Amino acid sequence: MLNFSQLYLGIFSLFISFLSFLNIIYCYYFDLFLGIDSFLFIFVVTLFFGSLIFFKKKNLRKTSIFEKILTVITGYLIIPVLLSIPYYLILNNLSLFDAYFESVSGFTSTGFTVFENLKHIDQSLILWRSSTQWIGGLYFLISLILLIDIFDTNLKKSLTNFISFSSSETLKQSLKISFIYFILTILIFIILSLSGVRIFDSFNLSLTLISSGGFLPDNNLSLIIDGKFQQVVLAILMLVSFFSLFLLYNLIFFKKKNTNFLFEDLYLLFYLFFLITIFFIFFNSNNDFSLLFLSICSSISNIGFSLDSPQNLTFIFIILIIIGGSFFSTSSGLRFSKLFLLLKFSLNELVSHAKPKNIYSNKLPFFNIYFETEDFHKYFLSVLIFVVSLSILSLFLTVSGINSETSFKLSILTIMNTVNSPLTDLDNFNFYELGAFSKFSLILFMMIGRVELLSILIILKKFLFKS
Repeated sequence: MLNFSQLYLGIFSLFISFLSFLNIIYCYYFDLFLGIDSFLFIFVVTLFFGSLIFFKKKNLRKTSIFEKILTVITGYLIIPVLLSIPYYLILNNLSLFDAYFESVSGFTSTGFTVFENLKHIDQSLILWRSSTQWIGGLYFLISLILLIDIFDTNLKKSLTNFISFSSSETLKQSLKISFIYFILTILIFIILSLSGVRIFDSFNLSLTLISSGGFLPDNNLSLIIDGKFQQVVLAILMLVSFFSLFLLYNLIFFKKKNTNFLFEDLYLLFYLFFLITIFFIFFNSNNDFSLLFLSICSSISNIGFSLDSPQNLTFIFIILIIIGGSFFSTSSGLRFSKLFLLLKFSLNELVSHAKPKNIYSNKLPFFNIYFETEDFHKYFLSVLIFVVSLSILSLFLTVSGINSETSFKLSILTIMNTVNSPLTDLDNFNFYELGAFSKFSLILFMMIGRVELLSILIILKKFLFKS
């Protein structure tokens, strides 16, 4: 009987073989033969193992939510090993550990890099870096479908109207999500190209933006984006990973008339307009709002890179990074809708003690949706896990010799899977010179940040509270 983990990881092995095949074509077309052997190697290996597993007889046994969580976590551990092979084979001075760090950073869509100067790296490897983000974003989205059972009832309802949780149906819907993900990538590439960004940069940026990643195809964004028009275009395209990818999914595949699945995106739209208004009124002293708009979109989408650092706004951008975007997107963060509902529930609880005779509903404003108390407990636990994770990682980095302020900022970016940049005043931070313990800590918490925090509780409950 085929193990579900084998099938899941086998499918992504085929995705890796497809990406390596694109790199092979690119190398042949532009006569870049330095790394072609490494891409041929990874293509053959992943195609062999992926095909071996994928074409086995599909008699899948019923899989528990615990096994699904372990499958997702296993993927975050094993897939970067495959992705690190081209780094290690092409770059002679790069250690295997640093190659793994770079691949984890790409696969988790974080964007930390051990490379100080991308001018010295072969273009095929730059393309590979961007590809690792793309497949990481897709892996994250499909993992959301896989782990949908652990989320609150109302978030689940936006999908359960058309998703059965049998293995075959989950696979079918995952393929649809993959198709939309691919189409959006192509659209982003076309729009960037039409805006005047050169073709190579447009393609790499499209892989970065759709996955909410942080890798750039050049040393600095200013070498890629030129002029206010391109700044505004880039900022708008960043919002693709801020709003729900499942919004477009619903509009295409959902046939019944029901607008409840729009509630999170409408709240996010109001949230975005509110931020734009506040920044335009109070922080636009230099009359260069295109830079501010780019910084806002980069923060809320957890992408993180920017052209310049607006003065004295680092703390605000860090808060926006922590809040994050839509639950069903490639962005990270605690999620705006969860924090908004948690605040509403907390206020209801406080007021109910002052006026116990009144009845306070947990109904979602403007929508016919009610939230259970258990859902708010999950939201609170997610926030609690974030605080604990942040404290632990900050302690680890401080002990390893990094100053406390930098450790705190870097810990937030790591857990929120957001690249260091002028937004957080960490653009000159050197990851290559970090010690092994610091890099290991960052690797671990980059993965923790990408795995839904609630799933960590389920793992702990399984091992610590056995009946």
